[in-house]
Order: sequence, then C-alpha cells, then structure tokens
Amino acid sequence: MNVLSIKDLGKIGRDEPLFSGVTFGLNSGEKAALIGRNGCGKSTLLACIAGTLTSEEGSIVTAKECGISFLPQNPAFNPQDTIRDHIFKSESSKLKVIQQYEEVCQKLASTDSQDAKTSAQLQDQLNQLFEEMTQRDLWNYESQIKQILTTLGITDLTPTMGSLSGGMAKKVALAQVLIDDTGLLLLDEPTNQLDVQSIAWLEEYLRTTERAVLMVTHDRYFLDNVCSSIYELARKRIKLYTGNYSQYLEKKATEAEIEANTEKRIESVLRTEREWLLRGPQARGTKARARVDAIHRMINREKFAADKGFTFEVAGRRLGGTILELENVSKNWPKPNGSSQNILKDFSYIFRKGERLGIFGGNGTGKSTLLNLLTGSLEPDSGTIKTGVNTVFGYYQQNPQLEMAKEGCHVPTVLEYIQEAAEVITLNNGKTLSATRLLEQFGFEGRIQYSAVTNLSGGEMKRLYLVRLLMGNPNFLVLDEPTNDFDIFTLSILESFLEGYSGCLVVVSHDRCFMDKTVDTLLILDGSGMVSGFVGTCSEYLDFLKQEEKKQSSVENPSKAKSTSEAQALGDAKSSTEAQSSKEEASGAKPSASTATVRRRTYKEQQEYQTLEEQIMELEERKDELEALLSGGETDFSKLGELTEKYNALTAKLEAAYLRWEELAELKDY
Repeated sequence: MNVLSIKDLGKIGRDEPLFSGVTFGLNSGEKAALIGRNGCGKSTLLACIAGTLTSEEGSIVTAKECGISFLPQNPAFNPQDTIRDHIFKSESSKLKVIQQYEEVCQKLASTDSQDAKTSAQLQDQLNQLFEEMTQRDLWNYESQIKQILTTLGITDLTPTMGSLSGGMAKKVALAQVLIDDTGLLLLDEPTNQLDVQSIAWLEEYLRTTERAVLMVTHDRYFLDNVCSSIYELARKRIKLYTGNYSQYLEKKATEAEIEANTEKRIESVLRTEREWLLRGPQARGTKARARVDAIHRMINREKFAADKGFTFEVAGRRLGGTILELENVSKNWPKPNGSSQNILKDFSYIFRKGERLGIFGGNGTGKSTLLNLLTGSLEPDSGTIKTGVNTVFGYYQQNPQLEMAKEGCHVPTVLEYIQEAAEVITLNNGKTLSATRLLEQFGFEGRIQYSAVTNLSGGEMKRLYLVRLLMGNPNFLVLDEPTNDFDIFTLSILESFLEGYSGCLVVVSHDRCFMDKTVDTLLILDGSGMVSGFVGTCSEYLDFLKQEEKKQSSVENPSKAKSTSEAQALGDAKSSTEAQSSKEEASGAKPSASTATVRRRTYKEQQEYQTLEEQIMELEERKDELEALLSGGETDFSKLGELTEKYNALTAKLEAAYLRWEELAELKDY
C-alpha cells in the first residue's frame, strides 16, 4: 500500500530554488534514505513532508489514517516538561489511554493508604482503564513502549527535559517518535548523539519494523543494513537508486563514467558540426533546418558537471619529544542530589607520535570531559597533565555554532569568520590564497560568503568550523563527534585527510565506519571513572562484546557469568600493552596506568609477527654460512675482518628480531 505520494514539490532556498519537480512515493514497510551534499535541502524536504515547513509548489499526499512521526535534526522541547510529558505528546488515542493508565498507577502507588476515599476513586479509574486497555488490546503495545524506553536507557520518566544531556534528550525525542502510533517515520540524522549500542539496536528495530521509513543519515553502515532504496538529492532534482548504499556507490560510479563518455562524444560531434555552421550553410531544406536545430540543442544542453571536490590540509608542524602526558588524573562531576560522579580515577597515559585513539563509551560516561582535560579546557581535580612545548591542539567541539555565534556578540558572516583567523592563507605547496578564494575551494561561493554563519545548514556550519580549525596548523587533533551533520561526501574527504595525517589524533564518534577508518586503538570509559582499552577497530570491539555476551549466556549461573564476562572485557581490552610498557621502561618513561594486561595483536602486528618468523629463519641460515666461512681456514686478515663485521651486525639484527618476536608472541592471536 502506498503511504506517501509527492508530486512536483519545490522549495526556494537562500538565493535560488533548493529543489524543484521532486516526485516520488513510499510504500508500506519500505525503508528509504535521502542523501546529498550539505545545504542541498535534505532536512528542508523532510520538514516539508512532515508539515513543519510549507513548499512553494507541488503536492504531498499521505494514506488515510497512516500518520507521520517526524524526528528533526535538532528536536525542540519545553524544558519544563517531564520526560513522560514529552514522550506522550501525541494525538494517538492509544497513547493517551496508556498514559492515563500509567499516571493512575503512579498516583495509586504514592497515595496514603489511610486516604480511603482517594484510593477508592483511583482504583475505580484504574479498573475502567484496565478494561479499556483489554478491549482495545493495548497490553502488547504498552509492552513494546516499555521495551523501547528501557533499551534506550530511559527508566525514570520524572526528570525535566531541560535537565537532560544532549545525548539523553535526543534519545527521548527518538523514543517519542518510535512509540507513536503512525505508519511513516521521518528521521533526520537519528544516530546523532546516540551511543554505539543504541545505534545498533535502532538499526535492527528499523530493519524489522512494518512502518515505512524515510531517513537522512551519514552513517554508512546504517544505510547498508537498513535501506532498500536510496534517493539522491542533487542539482535540485531527486533520483532513485534501488538497493542499499554500497549498491548506490557502484551504480553512481557507472553512471558518472557513462555521463563523462557521453559528454566527450557530444563534444567530438559538435566540433564537426560547428565547422559546418561556420561555412554558412543555407538552412532552407527540411534536413538542413533539422540539423541546425539539433546543433543548437547540443550546444544548449545541460552539460555534465562532476561534483566539485576539495581537500582538507595542514602544512605540517613537528612534534617534540614530549607530546602529552597524564599522570594519576582524576575528575568528578557533582550530581543534582549532592553526590558526585567519578569521570576519571587515577588515569595515566603517555601519548606517542602518530597515536590514533578512539574514545568509546555510553552517553554520560565523560568522553567530552576527557577531551577537555586533554586540551587544557578543564583542570583535573588531582593528578598532573604535561603538554609538550611543540604540541599545538586543534580541538573540534561538538557544537561549533555556540563557538561561532556566542550570545550577545556580533554574528560574523562566513567571510568574516575566516578572516578572523587570517586574511591570507598559505597552503602546503607554498602558494597563498585570499580568504574569499579559500572559501570558494570549500564550496562557499557567491552570496553565501556574506551570509551570517547562523544561516548555514548544520553540515555547512561544521565544514566551515573545521576549515578554520585546520588553518591553525595543529599537530594534535582532538575531534568530538566530527561526523554529526556532515554529508557522506565530506566524511570521505575528512577520512582521507586523517589517514595521511602525521600528528596525534583523538576521536570521539558514534559513527562506526568513521572510527574503523581513522583509529586503531580504543580507550573505553565505563562511567565509574575506570578506563580500559582495546587494540583494534570499533567493529572488532563490538564483535568482542558479542562473543563475551554469548559466553555469559552459556554459563549456568547468570550472576557469576556476568561478573566473569565484565572482568574479561576489562582485562582483555586494555589500550596500552605490555609490549608498549616494556619499551617505556627501557627508555626510562613511566608506563601508563592502562598497561596492565595482555591484549590481542592488531592486524599489522599479526603480519609483522608472521614476517618475523621468516626473517629469523633467513638470518639464522646466513649466520650459519658466516660461521662456516670464519672457521674455514681463511688466512686473509682483511677478508676475516669483513666477515667478522658482517657477523657482528647480523647477530645484533637477529637479537633484535628475536626480542620483537618474543614481545609479539606474548600477545593473543589476532
């Protein structure tokens, strides 16, 4: 059954139409994604479908009694509302009955047993609601609601929305949409600010739900596992690609190749036809007129234009011997009830050149706090943080709009914002660019340079923020949720830049694909102040947790299995290894507190381990050959000296190989 039908939809943007002639539909149960560059109008299109924005042209029709639930990119809420108030703000009669039932249950539980009259009244209401719930078969629906809330970590419905963290507020907004009794879900960046486990659960929920889904997301794993069709919004038009995101990429590459080849053929034909026109033919005959018309159509055709690219870059700044060292760092945050939460407890870590760390943990475990401590934006309660004299941080914060347009200050234009950093920019190759030309290279062309930064889309604002950040030429990048609101094209460019980045890198992100491509070690915050770790990618760590869960479920004693599993997870997943610790001890450096237990070899270390075995065998054979020559009765002292020198060098090399092989052999298999 068709649940959504859109025909010839159009919307005007800042200077020109964002899109026009948009026509498509969704069937019941269909899972579709809307992708495109930042600023192309994806969020605007969703808002038009949801009815929160009006379009200048076209029509939107939804199936009768289908209903739409809309999760905007930045959900709005009344700070004074409780979580229960916000979640049950719906026109659904089913939800209203369930809400009344929950409220009466809560009142009855809190009523003084001596107040018999009130208790009797509440009991009567409860009996009536109980009967209505039974007649309308709402018990299963209520169970589903509780499961959604519990899975998202929403167990207490009494706190106000204004008291919640950004991540928890997003979870509440998501829960409100998911429990709504509608047939169509419109989700704008639903994975933003969710922890990895919540994203994995949401992925499975959307994949199996009978509701139709249209989403905007940059999470490529999410797109691959959920969507069966991709709608691309580009050049003010929309185009359907059947299949998931990986299939879209294959079709897009083939399409671009065909378009480019077609363009070459047309240009080749036009060269000949232009020569014919220049000879001044008399277009009196029907065939001649048709030929002239065809030439003009080719000249005035919509020409193929490849997507304009850009690259992030820094000039490169040398790191010193000391980069960043944390020793016994602790940090607590006060709670509303007067107690405090341990964010970090006696945490020590020594950063080395080229370190690529990912910070992993649920919402509220202190990831952003740790980043603020690393960059000096926050002081520890105890312990010391030593920053090298040559260390220059580039700190990408979660909400750049707060930095770009501070309350009470002049809101800069896009051009002014870049000029505040530098009027002229020097690139890696030594060439200089004006601020205007630099902005053009990153897609900020024309009038947009004179628009206030607050008028940019979320993705455009973050791209501008990142450009200015990299203009400072940092050698230690700290990125707090850099993937939120970026389009997939920008993410790919950022990943390519980070793969070649020679400085230190620390990333907090819930985008599994981005984490897999940019970091090779995880520091894991458990929310109680303890930091463990895992050498490997984000996907490998999630697989590890699944294996531990399977082991736990197979143990007969559930309570014992849980404690054993947690101990193994914390013990096996340490970020700093014994091998690293032995190197630190040899160099006189103090090993970090997270270098406690044996870890698994990384993929590169596994390759090195296998290669070392072959090298050691070859070196042993060469050593035997040299020993045979040295004991073979040679009388030429110069030759004996050369052989001895080679033998000593080979022996030292062999000892080093054995030492490294022993270090790797002590680690667990990859």
